[in-house]
Amino acid sequence: MTLASIVLLALALSMDAMAVAAARGLSLPRVLPKHVLLVALFFGGFQALMPLLGWWLGARIGPLVEAWDHWLAFALLGGIGGKMLWEARQADTPNAPSKGDGFDFKSLLLLAIATSIDALAAGVTLPMLDAPFAFSLATIGVTTAVLSVAGLYLGRRFGALLGRRLDAFGGMVLVALGTKILVQHLLG
Repeated sequence: MTLASIVLLALALSMDAMAVAAARGLSLPRVLPKHVLLVALFFGGFQALMPLLGWWLGARIGPLVEAWDHWLAFALLGGIGGKMLWEARQADTPNAPSKGDGFDFKSLLLLAIATSIDALAAGVTLPMLDAPFAFSLATIGVTTAVLSVAGLYLGRRFGALLGRRLDAFGGMVLVALGTKILVQHLLG
């Protein structure tokens, strides 16, 4: 897996966390340092930990599916991307905070887990694609932390204009990445 592919994967996986952070920013009269720290730690941390769990699973089952790993990567990344595109079409915004400021431990934990499920699935494919372990996890975690903080500020600044568009963009990138992997294996 190339450096560019890892960065694109990290960007795509971070889009849903960025959109949720933007939704959280909508409710804030002012973004405080504690909000920045919490969003970066929860979203970036879970986006790095979930691929680790997925990686572990992929390393265990990878040798068993080596002959068709490109199809599996295509199906997983395409499925995740398709799910993100489908969710971007939804009219309602389920991630909008209902009460409080939405930065309590339980709310952030649930949101961090929900937005990192796709990273778990993507992590399964990483060992099959010979992606560098630490670099991939760090890139996914740091990218998500940075973009989630940016989303927090953008949400505060620009409102609901970006949320669904970010999910759609992330979904398109994941579908394109899965297709690229499949085509490379079939042609190479």
